[in-house]
Amino acid sequence: MKIENPILPGFNPDPSIVRVGGDYYIATSTFEWFPGVQIHHSRDLKHWRLVTRPLDRAAQLDMRGNPDSGGVWAPCLSHADGQFWLIYTDVKRRDGAWKDSHNYLVTAPAIEGPWSDPVYLNSSGFDPSLFHDADGRKWLLNMIWNHNRTGGARFGGIVIQEYSVAETRLVGEIRNIYRGTDHKLTEGPHLYRRDGWYYLLTAEGGTGYDHAATMARSRDLFGPYEIDPAKHVLTSKDTDPGHLLQRAGHADIVETEAGEHFMVHLCSRPLDGTRKAGTGAGIHSDDVRRSPLGRETSIQRLVWEEGQFPRLAHDGPAPAAEIEGPQLPEHPFDPTPSRRTFDEALPPEFQWLRTPEPARLFSLTDRPGALRLFGRESPGSAFEHALVARRQEHLRYMAETEIDVAPGDYQHFAGLVAWYGRNKFHYLAVTADEDGRRVLTVYSCAADWPDARIDYPVTPLPLPDGPLRLGLDVDGAALTFRYTTEGGEWADLGVTLDQSAISDEAGNGPGNNFTGAFVGMCAHDTSGRGRPADFLSFTYEAHHG
Repeated sequence: MKIENPILPGFNPDPSIVRVGGDYYIATSTFEWFPGVQIHHSRDLKHWRLVTRPLDRAAQLDMRGNPDSGGVWAPCLSHADGQFWLIYTDVKRRDGAWKDSHNYLVTAPAIEGPWSDPVYLNSSGFDPSLFHDADGRKWLLNMIWNHNRTGGARFGGIVIQEYSVAETRLVGEIRNIYRGTDHKLTEGPHLYRRDGWYYLLTAEGGTGYDHAATMARSRDLFGPYEIDPAKHVLTSKDTDPGHLLQRAGHADIVETEAGEHFMVHLCSRPLDGTRKAGTGAGIHSDDVRRSPLGRETSIQRLVWEEGQFPRLAHDGPAPAAEIEGPQLPEHPFDPTPSRRTFDEALPPEFQWLRTPEPARLFSLTDRPGALRLFGRESPGSAFEHALVARRQEHLRYMAETEIDVAPGDYQHFAGLVAWYGRNKFHYLAVTADEDGRRVLTVYSCAADWPDARIDYPVTPLPLPDGPLRLGLDVDGAALTFRYTTEGGEWADLGVTLDQSAISDEAGNGPGNNFTGAFVGMCAHDTSGRGRPADFLSFTYEAHHG
């Protein structure tokens, strides 16, 4: 069985993997998107389906006011004592010398829940993980943040402290067990017990193009830890820029029932080449690699001989685009339907931003068969932003939605959006002009950092009353919008926008932006009246060839 990478396409970074019997689960970061943490399930390590997002209520997670790329960082999923354990960080501040990163624990008897209210752990750093030792004791690891230093030196090492199940809190001494290598930016710890050794896997080099996974080991839990002579078990930093999987790092390891070892890790797939000036309005024209799909999850086969450090099975530390899978029968799942309607529940691939009070943003009952979005704050809001979207999973795709909205004035607007964050989006919006006539327009914010300048690339088009269909097409770095009235033909708006700006690297660069491109439906009403827009369907399809 061959496995093609990535196994979780689109924004699915910082994977944590666990096996329970014949079932495999991967938890990934969701940052400011709600509900928090994506957990996918597989029986063969090749085919995966989303099964739950466990942080789904205010008691567990409230991200209103969190910055872009704040929120849920690097969850750790484990299973012990007959239950699942999920550790996660909620990052409230991420810029400058200080970080406010609060770490919590929730548990559940089954992966679908019910998941408990959280136990607060600490706020000393991010990327926490929970290690269950053979004697039953439990240990929390996280990187520690040193605001008195600069640059990579702020990553002060990996600290460990015991977690008391009986007292539901951390107890005992805090020990700094590992300072990392000269590659710096040491984070993302995972600890394993094997052959009388404690193996400590960390991420290093930042989550840009120098990212890496590094291994060290010790006979004693508290060290000292000796660094793998090869240093990096996984990295793309020395590969050709054309290598498919870049930015590889932040990894975790799982062992199959047959004793095979596999490593899951984040990576990105930059757009092929760059587009030069003159190939279309707004197209990015320098030579910076850009990854609209964000950081994805891939998998590598390991060879881990007794008493030795693990190695990728195909030799060298660079990730492979295709690997030999485990000795397991294939177990595919039904594909996600391309066209979604809104008859009962929100389709599972959709999320919204920050708030644990979705009823303030949308309703599936006010108009049966429609998703009604209530116009809330502006596209730059970090509090109540009525945007419901799904991940972009392909470099070439189309999306369409049917919208029914009667904007009363120009402060009320709604439509179809390609979204990364408050400084990176392209928005096809139905609104009104100053005379109250319904029009179609485009708002574009192509990572004009830090000003977030909005461009208006089309002259507003008059629209008749009634439902509309809005569409977009993405081909690598190029995005085009189209629309049609009821019973009419599709009309292209005649402008090409820079989809490469909807990426980690655009703006202030990789290592500062951590999510990925989404596409979805949104409504805004900057008058504060909460006027609605109804969406009757949504379609997402990959373009092949």
